[in-house]
Amino acid sequence: MGRRGNCYENAHAESFWSGFKAELLDGGSCPSLAEAELEISDHIAYYNAERRHSALDYQSPNHFETQLQTTSQFCPA
Repeated sequence: MGRRGNCYENAHAESFWSGFKAELLDGGSCPSLAEAELEISDHIAYYNAERRHSALDYQSPNHFETQLQTTSQFCPA
């Protein structure tokens, strides 16, 4: 955390929530808490299992993690 008044201290969290809301809600809203919980869990499952990320060489986070663990087994620390 930065000092009081530092506008950059929560920039990463704000960026995450901005992208999350834009991808999940697409301008709409959820009528109930149960539906919101279902939508959020579905989105997180999609985000980790299927969505490709440019920072991970266009692989899904789950695939990247599996590949990293497999590779690290062959390269002892």
